[in-house]
Amino acid sequence: MKIKRQKHAKKTISFYKYNFGFREPFQILIDGTFCQAALKNKIQIKEQMPKYFMGEVQLCTTKCTIKELETLSKELYGAKLILQRFQMRKCKHTKEPVAASQCLLSLLGERNPHHYFVATQDRELTAALMEIPGVPLIYIVLNTMVLDKPSPCSLKHVEAVQLGQLVSPAQQNSIQTLKAEQGLGGEGQEGRGKKRKRKHGNPNPLSCLKKKKKPMPQQPKKTEGEKRRRSRHRRQGAADASVAGVSTDTTSGHS
Repeated sequence: MKIKRQKHAKKTISFYKYNFGFREPFQILIDGTFCQAALKNKIQIKEQMPKYFMGEVQLCTTKCTIKELETLSKELYGAKLILQRFQMRKCKHTKEPVAASQCLLSLLGERNPHHYFVATQDRELTAALMEIPGVPLIYIVLNTMVLDKPSPCSLKHVEAVQLGQLVSPAQQNSIQTLKAEQGLGGEGQEGRGKKRKRKHGNPNPLSCLKKKKKPMPQQPKKTEGEKRRRSRHRRQGAADASVAGVSTDTTSGHS
């Protein structure tokens, strides 16, 4: 049975991962009713919760939830001690505490943007949470913790997203990130439709420089030895020409 429960939990966690963007460490919001049930059934929440989720978890609660236990009977003193060991999440009721169920619902809002799991035994709170898409519920049954299957509201929301009728929370976050990078959001409705003007910068100074004329290739200078050889050849050629001229004159005279 234990292996079957873990498979069921793994399948449900994967559903919330891929459709609502849940990631480790999983934040589990716990109220006094869950702590009281765990105390009665001898369940060690801090030890058993990470094993059940097969990953890292953050157990958390609110000050309103602890205040509610303080105002109730002394039988809930043990549950209060357990609840005080968890991380505190800030709520809007610092001056005037409200009922635990009301406080938890205010943290979740309409979309559960912080991806809370909710651990509770309160039936009225459970019924209200099932009307919010993307809220996983945990409760205790027969000495065991159980992660409830996705609510019909969550299933309808995922179906609508797949049909293109809605945008998922993960897609909304990516859209907001892209808008912030492009500078399109955060300036009110007046600045939403305005296009950013492109600034015309000055031309590159290197492109304005005149092209330098390439120097003509220079012939290598002649050495002294080459000059002497050339002058010798010139003299020898002149001497040969004079000799040839004399010989032609003599032959013409004999004729």
